[in-house]
Amino acid sequence: MKKGSGSVRQSDKVFEKKITKKVGCKYLLYLPEGYGEGGKKWPLMMFLHGAGERGDNLELVKKHGPAKLVEEGKDFEFIVVSPQCPEGVWWPEKVDTLIALLDYIESKYDVDTDRVYLTGLSMGGYGSWALSRKHPERFAAVAPICGGIEPFFADDLKDIPIWAFHGAKDTTVPLSRSAEIVKAIEKLGGDAKLTVYPEAGHDSWTETYNNQELYDWFLKHRISDRKK
Repeated sequence: MKKGSGSVRQSDKVFEKKITKKVGCKYLLYLPEGYGEGGKKWPLMMFLHGAGERGDNLELVKKHGPAKLVEEGKDFEFIVVSPQCPEGVWWPEKVDTLIALLDYIESKYDVDTDRVYLTGLSMGGYGSWALSRKHPERFAAVAPICGGIEPFFADDLKDIPIWAFHGAKDTTVPLSRSAEIVKAIEKLGGDAKLTVYPEAGHDSWTETYNNQELYDWFLKHRISDRKK
């Protein structure tokens, strides 16, 4: 081949191509008592389960958290959507799927889009941090449990009310994973706080989700409040 036999052309045009992809997942949906009456819009809580509940059997999602409480008969003041992550995948990899699911639920049900909340445990805690970082405009408040995210993402999270939870004796996900990001957000003047259970190991979610204070805290927040 003769060296330099080709030619180089310059163009001031911008290359653009729209790419679409099909996404989907299984999910559980809870509609509160009184749903559908009087045209009322309802707050929504999205719950992300942990790594042990991945797969294609939705019964697994009921093992912990709000999905478990619904199965036990608890009445929530929210629409509760509990998606299931496929086996071998992690929630932070499924951000596009979760947003597509949220779009779908908001289009099909009477959701108050000003009061959409996000929570998750363990892998779902990591997913809650990742999803709210990518789409802070979609959530009025977030409660990640025994998860984490790198502190340099604090700037993306500083405008969202966040209440994180962690067990001091957690050997699966170290307490520092929650503590460092909360501290970084606080340094930027953000609204983040951390509750540490001194005697809890990895299971810091049972006490958290059994506490009505969490749900009352969610309902105090609206997306529109932080736009004022």
